[in-house]
Amino acid sequence: MSVKKHTFDDLVRIEQVRKIESAKAEDLSYASIQELPRSANGDFNYVDFIQRLNTRAKRLIQENTLNDALQQPHRQFIRARRICLGVAAILGGLAASQAVGDYSTLNIYWLLAVLLGFNLISLLLWISGITLNLQSLSSGIVAQLASWLPFRHKKDPTIASLASHAWWESCLTGDVGKWRISVLTHKFWLTYLTAGMVLLILLMLAKQYNFIWGTTLLPDSTLPRLTQILGTPLEAMGLKIPDDPQTVASRIGVSKQDAETRMAWATFLIGALLVYGIFPRLLVLGLSLVMQKWSEHRFKLDLYLPYYIELRQRLMAREVKAEVIDADPLAGVKPAEVTLPPANVAIPSNAQAFGIELDQTTNWPESVTCRLNIIDQESHDAAIALIKNLNGSLLLGVAAHRLPDRGVQRLIKELVDSSNGKPWLILLSKPSAPVTNAREFAWFRLAEACGIPAEHVITQ
Repeated sequence: MSVKKHTFDDLVRIEQVRKIESAKAEDLSYASIQELPRSANGDFNYVDFIQRLNTRAKRLIQENTLNDALQQPHRQFIRARRICLGVAAILGGLAASQAVGDYSTLNIYWLLAVLLGFNLISLLLWISGITLNLQSLSSGIVAQLASWLPFRHKKDPTIASLASHAWWESCLTGDVGKWRISVLTHKFWLTYLTAGMVLLILLMLAKQYNFIWGTTLLPDSTLPRLTQILGTPLEAMGLKIPDDPQTVASRIGVSKQDAETRMAWATFLIGALLVYGIFPRLLVLGLSLVMQKWSEHRFKLDLYLPYYIELRQRLMAREVKAEVIDADPLAGVKPAEVTLPPANVAIPSNAQAFGIELDQTTNWPESVTCRLNIIDQESHDAAIALIKNLNGSLLLGVAAHRLPDRGVQRLIKELVDSSNGKPWLILLSKPSAPVTNAREFAWFRLAEACGIPAEHVITQ
């Protein structure tokens, strides 16, 4: 099978199929995946495994006509995004229209506060959320509400709701979700500011406005000084802003403005909206788009989920083709009867077994002899010395019913690091202490953290 580069959409589709199979496997048909080819050499390769999962998912989707159900959450998100941007355009137009006083005056600083004030607060909250990695600030209430939607069929989930749930988890949580919602947030405020600015331009093209300002609590020199501060970048861009006499003359009730003053204030208004509103939003929007693509590129499936472990052992198992390379000298002779080992035991024949704090009631397979049970510092040091000089494979036995805490993980990691080859881990169980799926999954997690591949974990 030729290996092709998978995309983020491929991974999301695989996750959706996993979610559906985990709850509705009995409702699906599996005829199209009966003849999937196995790995040629049996060695695990992430890209090859993902390609096999993708091929399997595509066949199941086509056979069971699941494409519409899997595409539905993405279409819903696009529809919700269009509604949000439409609302932003309406709010921006309303904000600009409400800031216009009567038919001949326009309060410049009230208009800037309405259009840029909420935008600035939102931008500061977003920067704080990204910097401090606060999900509630960087993703917002909209994402948290959206992630609740797939649970409305929680008691009796349908295939569509399961597909939606998997899509929300993949696309609206974690790093991918943080940057996807960030993109939507910046587009919302860009639409808000653009709609307000466009409406103001249309109003100023059609009508003549006098720009005014006023204050009750602030000193008279505060707003003129603020005008000069805000206008410094605009002057650097070659725009003409109101000078001090024009600013002072524009206070409410002072005098009527001339055309030059009105043009200076209009230029200042449009320039301020661009420099302090639209340009920063375009910058963070570009950053969010790049980070969204980067997080999608780095997104990986959790291959230590039981679903993927089972498929990994099935799809990546070595395909053995037996053939006769020379004649059998004992052909026709009845072989002696021998007792075969159990078919489900895949322990290497030359494995050297060591126990990890096992009690007397924990039994090893009949074909395995435990060389040493590590119970204290003395046995630990002895085991390290033996493992460093091993000629065969290292087999570590643990009690599967125990909780794999950090102490056990640290001990197993030291033993694995002392080994020269790829170690094995066997989960030993006993009838008096049955092992739950969650506990078995925790041991697979520990094996991953210690560098033991899933193919080398045996459940006894």
